[in-house]
Amino acid sequence: MSVSPYRRTLRPRLLVLGALTLFFALLALTLGRYPLGLEDLLGALNPLADTLTQGAQIVRDLRLPRVLTALLVGSALALAGTAFQSLFANPLAAPDTLGLATGSAFGAILGLSLKGDVWAVQALALLGGLAAMAMVLMVTGAQRQRGLLPLILAGMVTAALFTALITLLKILSDPQDELPGLIYWMMGSLTGASWTSLSMGAIPLLIGTLWLWRYRWTLNLLALPEDEARSLGVNVTSARRSVIVAATLLTACSVSMTGLIGWIGLIMPHAARAWIGADTRRVLPMSALLGGLFLLVADTLARTITTAELPVAVITSLVGAPLFLWLLRRQGGAA
Repeated sequence: MSVSPYRRTLRPRLLVLGALTLFFALLALTLGRYPLGLEDLLGALNPLADTLTQGAQIVRDLRLPRVLTALLVGSALALAGTAFQSLFANPLAAPDTLGLATGSAFGAILGLSLKGDVWAVQALALLGGLAAMAMVLMVTGAQRQRGLLPLILAGMVTAALFTALITLLKILSDPQDELPGLIYWMMGSLTGASWTSLSMGAIPLLIGTLWLWRYRWTLNLLALPEDEARSLGVNVTSARRSVIVAATLLTACSVSMTGLIGWIGLIMPHAARAWIGADTRRVLPMSALLGGLFLLVADTLARTITTAELPVAVITSLVGAPLFLWLLRRQGGAA
């Protein structure tokens, strides 16, 4: 039985990325203000261990959920970026540029200000993201405009509106108890990662990922002009709606777990396409692995390169902006 060229080219590269991700995940578990050895690592990862050393307890209770959160959130943001870039046939469409991440952040901050539980915060983040997406579509979709300028302008206006609402919530929050935590959360951080937040966030992230994976073939066709996609048997309206909801769910859940972390949804799809081609069936798994690996490395650097932990969004911006410029230059300005 012959193996398709698609599998021949994709599978080895996914294996390489998977091996790199596993290596950096294990490395991240040992690095930190309290360095750990192989014995602590093996003890923490042994499910049959009755008693744990202090080092193994640190790995199991603090670092392991943080590493898994970084992998899940990074993958989710990259998948959302891939979906939006394919859907709008636009290389700059991403949760950041569309204002979707800011809308989700507003919903999450509103939930935090109202002292809501994790599910309430995630639900409000999803509603905020859907509201932001609806605003963008009112400008670009209603006029059948899918060009670069209308989309970016709509995203800028949407982000500005929700940024103003976030600022209003900050002003109304308690300056002693609530405001410092909200400001730090807005900068993007994985310090709040725990088994509880991970278990609650993993469910909607898994649903959004599987939902999006179902449309891996359709996304290639949605990048075509609408008439051509319809002629090929695609229910364009239904497919677009489903992809938007799935990508918004991934973004909103990610934002509710870690705050605003930029650039991953924008540059990881470009990096995947530069390595594996433009076929969305390939780009989705490749960008997911790249996104998870990128956020994992960025978070490890954020908590180890200085004595005080940096917001991980600082690292992703310092690396992401030059990397995106390099990708643009490498592809002749048409990423």
